[in-house]
Formats: sequence, structure tokens, C-alpha cells
Amino acid sequence: MLRVAEQYTGTDTGRQRRANEDALLARAPLFVVADGMGGAQAGEVASRIAVEVFQLGLKDAAEPERALAALARLANSRIHELSHSNAEQAGMGTTLTAAYVGEHEVAIAHVGDSRAYCMRDGELLRLTDDHTLVDELLRQGRLTPEEAVEHPQRSVITRALGPEGAVEVDTRSFQARAGDVYLLCSDGLTTMISEEEILALLLAHPRLHDAGEALIGAANAAGGRDNVTVVLLRLEEVDVPLAAGSPESSEATFIRPPGSAPPRDEALGGDAAHGGDAAHAPDAVEAARYPPATVLPPASAPPARRDGQARRVPRRGPARGAPAQRARGRARRALRHSKGIVIALVLLALFGAGADIALQSVYFIGTNSRGLITLFQGVPYQLPGGLDLYRRQYVSGVDAAQLAPARRGALLDHHLRSEGDAAARIRTLELEQLE
Repeated sequence: MLRVAEQYTGTDTGRQRRANEDALLARAPLFVVADGMGGAQAGEVASRIAVEVFQLGLKDAAEPERALAALARLANSRIHELSHSNAEQAGMGTTLTAAYVGEHEVAIAHVGDSRAYCMRDGELLRLTDDHTLVDELLRQGRLTPEEAVEHPQRSVITRALGPEGAVEVDTRSFQARAGDVYLLCSDGLTTMISEEEILALLLAHPRLHDAGEALIGAANAAGGRDNVTVVLLRLEEVDVPLAAGSPESSEATFIRPPGSAPPRDEALGGDAAHGGDAAHAPDAVEAARYPPATVLPPASAPPARRDGQARRVPRRGPARGAPAQRARGRARRALRHSKGIVIALVLLALFGAGADIALQSVYFIGTNSRGLITLFQGVPYQLPGGLDLYRRQYVSGVDAAQLAPARRGALLDHHLRSEGDAAARIRTLELEQLE
């Protein structure tokens, strides 16, 4: 069974745009990148609507392609309806690339020119086709790759969410492997640097956070003509319980990869796995319950009876049924031990789920490494070991150094806010930059 072991999300306004019209969703096992179009007051609305629809989650994870396509069509309807009811947002639309990580496959849904890639065995595999005029001409053989790079209409999109009442959604499922790295990105990355450069940066930075920052930095260094959004995820294989009643279920609880070491509890056994000394090991416990028979030294005299006759000391032997009792005792202790582990795991899972939900509901405003006003999801703390309790959601084009000290201090006080409140404050700053 596969799961997401590591992930990175980042979005940046770029060097030539005042506002960021990209949006993203990273809520494992579902990941989305949307690139809005239609101007500052429309493109960002369209991309946000698309992400909000996907926050509903998949209704049928058993058929992820169909479920992803249904969400994309729902987003298309909502964007289309809003664009026809509000003159300021007429004609708005957004691209969409979504990925769902299943137990053995990654399902993709795609509309527009944002892209999905998989890096495997040192190679970069492109999983989507651009819905642009230039790519259509390329597929028809009417343009060469060299001509496409400099074509004046290379940014013309032929398919997006919103412009039409109905939309065709491309879907596919890709057989995944442990160690795969998946990249979802807006065209602000792929129009600035080549696929060869993307692969080189991914290979040069094994840690996904470093790789993501390097990709965004390279796009900006190449000109940063558009907003750039990067989502990276790495997959790993995890152990899964055997089905109840399977031949091996009475001998083992979990499947392990060949050559891997057994879990610590299984290797040490019973109470010893929890740091107990020899006095608490199963054999020592049994020895205490069933002590050996008392044997008098040969030279010692038996105790005398008061009547002068010798007292016969009965020979103690093992109690009847002792082996069976010992076996039943070990079984009971093993059952109690396994129940304790299950309860602890359930409590830990519930605590983790509650903490994750809490962290997803709060936001704060800070700055990124380049000093730009940034929206973060979570709380502004870091656990020992470098584990952040927050993730970057949105990077504006506003430099914090340009704000008045009093306003900058009030904005960057790390006060926890709702997503709407924090986003509205950043939006106000961006609109002021446009005036």
C-alpha cells in the first residue's frame, strides 16, 4: 500500500505580476493546482472556486478518475454561473490539474496547461497534455518543437474551467511505486525553465522543500513572467494488516518487505519489549508461579515426629496440567498486550486527526524568505526536530519592507485568523499596490 511520505507546496507571484491568480490544495491524498485567468479580480476568483470545490473531497475513492472528473465539472459549473452573473468576472476561467494517491495508483484529472509529472529512476515522465493552441498544432504535426517555443500564440488556452457551460476533463491512472516523486505545477514554472532543468533540480535536491524552493527560484531567475506554483509529493510503501482468516493471520499481524527487521515488540517479545528486566520476562514469571520441588540435602535428617517416628516428607512434583496453564497464561498476556497496543494506536490516531483538523482551520500572516507578505495555514510554531506546524498557502507580491512600521507590525504579529480574514487583508494590500 502506498502513501504520501513527504510533500511541499509553494506559490509565488513572480517578478512581473502584481497579484497571484494561482491556487492550490494539498490535503493528502488529494492535491490540486489551479491557474486562474481573466484579470486580478477574476482569475484568482476562478482558481479559488476550483480549489474550494475539491476541498469537498472524493465521494467515491473506489473510482477516483470518475470522482475527480465530477468535481472538475462541478467547479466548471460554479465558475461559469458566477461569470455570467457578475460583469466584473465575465469570461473568467482557470486551469486545473488534480492528483489523487490511491493504494497502488495515482489518478489524474486535467484541464488547461498546468501540468503533472512523475520522477522515477532518474527520469521525468510527463503525465498530462497541454490544452493549448500550440500543443494542438504540435500533436497534429503542423509545428516542430523548436517552432513551438517561439510561437506568438503559445499561451492561448483551448480548454479551461469556466468559459463554457460544459467541459471535457482528461483523466488517467498511473501505476505508482514507492520512491516516486510527483510534481504538479502551473505554467509559470514550465514556461520559464525546461523539463531538463526541472529534472536536474529535483535530482540535485533530495529534500522536497529544497527542491520546491529551487524550482520557484529558478523560474524567477529566468524572468518570472507569471505566477508560479509548485506541489511536490514523494510516495512510500507501508505495511498493511493481513485479511482476517488468511493462512498467515495466526502467525503474523503485518506484512513486512523482504529483508526488513521485525518490529521491536515482536523482536523482543512481551514485557521485555517495554524495557522490563528479567524478572518480568515470561519465563521468569512462570518460574515464580511454579517453583521447583523442595529437595533436602542427602546428609540432612528428616524432621522428627513428636511420637518419635520419622515424618515422611512428600515429594513435590510438577502440578497436573502445568504446561497447559502456562500456555493459556502466555496467550492471555499476549492478548492483553495486543489490545493495549491497538487502543494506544487508536487514541494516537484520534489525537493526530483532531490536531490536523485544528491546524487546517487557522491561518496567520508572515513573510517568506524573500520578505514578501505570505499567508500560512496552521500555527507559527516548530516542534523539536524541525517539524513545522504550518505550511505556506499563498505568497503575495507585496514586500513587507514597503509597509509603514506600525502597519507592518500589526500585520505580522502572528495573530491566528480565519482564512477569509487573512486573505482579505492580503488582498487589500495587493489592491493598494495596483493603485
